[in-house]
Amino acid sequence: MRVFVAGATGAIGARLVPQLIERGHEVIGTSRSPQKADLLRAQGAQPVVLDVLDARAVRDAVAAARPEAIVHQATALAGLSGFKHFDRTFAPTNRLRTQGTDALLAAAREAGVGRFVAQSYGGWPYARNGGPVKTEQDPLDPTPVPTMRETLAAIRHLEQAVVDAGGVALRYGGFYGSPDDAQLELVRKRRFPIVGDGGGVWSFVHLDDAATATALALENGAAGIYNIVDDEPAPVREWLPAVAAAIGAKPPRRIPRWLARLVAGEAGVALMTDARGASNAKAKGELGWALRYPSWRQGFRAAYS
Repeated sequence: MRVFVAGATGAIGARLVPQLIERGHEVIGTSRSPQKADLLRAQGAQPVVLDVLDARAVRDAVAAARPEAIVHQATALAGLSGFKHFDRTFAPTNRLRTQGTDALLAAAREAGVGRFVAQSYGGWPYARNGGPVKTEQDPLDPTPVPTMRETLAAIRHLEQAVVDAGGVALRYGGFYGSPDDAQLELVRKRRFPIVGDGGGVWSFVHLDDAATATALALENGAAGIYNIVDDEPAPVREWLPAVAAAIGAKPPRRIPRWLARLVAGEAGVALMTDARGASNAKAKGELGWALRYPSWRQGFRAAYS
């Protein structure tokens, strides 16, 4: 296919573009900077410098590219490491999930693009009750922490708009595998503690595995939502010490909820104590997705040791 990848130089995009080209697709990739456009050209993609929030520019770029499919991977997540002011921190990405999604979908409709795949998130939005692991059929959090409401609303907007248009929304788990992951420095400095009982369940996915799942969803995913996570959702008290060990850091500190609430806010406490993980059964079964790193246990060691 001729594929238009928005956000082609981001965490997923940078790994997705080479995979798509290797699989025989022709890629038009967007970047916000001319410098990164050179990287896309070196990978074998056709670069386009584009602000995804500029609806007119998006329409013109898609019309000129004449793609058969669009993959929306545009985010503003690089370097994020704090949770206290959650919605404020994620505001730029929330605009890309709402205005950016709307602009790309409108351009797709106008150009007659038949396939649309978009990046969503499944690392914390599920309801914080019931079992520890959720499927795509389970509800998202009906009562999110107040400082997380705008971010969850943006995720809901993206998913609803994409699925209504017959597209695919991918709920990725927490990404790992990047050597410049900002959270690693927090772990090294012991500024990423286990809160309370550390019972919040997180789901992860290596960036390479996430890119592979995205390519498969583009090629044969049915309209709807897929959790893109590894096989082993795990509580913070298990995976956080494993990260520290993998990078040669001291074990994480433990702090009570009340202290974490002062430092990281209610959002940080919820993530560390109440979050729910996600099941990947649908993605593995319907997409034929085989993970290189089925568990974060070997993945962390391979990525960071």
